[in-house]
Amino acid sequence: MDRPELPLLQLHAFTVLAEELHFGRAAARLGIAQPPLSQQIARLEAKVGHPLFVRAPGRVALSPAGRELLPSARRALAGLADGLAAARAVGSGQAGRLRIGFSASLALTVLPGLLRTFRERFPAVELDIREMTTVPQLAALHEDAVDIGLLREPPPAGEAAALGFRTVLTEPFVAVLPSDHPLAPRRTVEVGALAQEPFVLLPRAVGPGLYDRITELCGSVGFAPRIVQHAVEWQTVCALVGAGLGVSLAPASIRRIRLRGVAFRAVEPGTVRTRVAVAWRRDDPNPLVARLLEAVGAE
Repeated sequence: MDRPELPLLQLHAFTVLAEELHFGRAAARLGIAQPPLSQQIARLEAKVGHPLFVRAPGRVALSPAGRELLPSARRALAGLADGLAAARAVGSGQAGRLRIGFSASLALTVLPGLLRTFRERFPAVELDIREMTTVPQLAALHEDAVDIGLLREPPPAGEAAALGFRTVLTEPFVAVLPSDHPLAPRRTVEVGALAQEPFVLLPRAVGPGLYDRITELCGSVGFAPRIVQHAVEWQTVCALVGAGLGVSLAPASIRRIRLRGVAFRAVEPGTVRTRVAVAWRRDDPNPLVARLLEAVGAE
């Protein structure tokens, strides 16, 4: 047998009358006349199949069926109120879930401050943080697998027209050297002095923009790096450099990776910089995206 659906308007009228036990006062609380209230209660009693109130001259009381229904009616109305409040919070960007992809190296620079600022402003938002390199981030944004990307070297304008990008910071490069390398005692290393060195770099496939920026830096002084080893994470790149497999050029924030046997030195020329950007889908209706972009602006 199908369960009868109880309209929330009737449940509301029922609970108010159950609290007031007076049709006139209940109608006043509801902002309606007494006859419509009586009609709502009559319809609800017809659905239940039993009287919900015992009516006597000058007296209204809950019937046994009414006493049984009242707790469930209150729970249903409270659940609706909670649902409406939650929906309003999500719709206004005060609550909900935000999926953020980030490049691992950004945990050494902009990510902690950005998340702290966002958390302080929107403590009810659930953050789903996912570490991934640039190319997978772009794919995840296109596929609606993440809402926000924090990445290095976004693609040129026109290659990802569906996405928006906002620069968060730019930073120079540093030379990554074995600590016993002949150039390690210097405070600044000329990039051209690395022309004959073997290089350890990230593969171009995971971050073509950053890879091209590094080769551009080498090309600006007349050589192409001789790459002998690839590693996907900068910490691994630094570890391989410390093991003597070669040298590298890396964003300056990589200096925060502390590994024995590795030296970081400023480079000359220092005019080539790497760009860090926040990325999002331009047509994303999630209001939390706009809230995070506001937090980026506050950084």
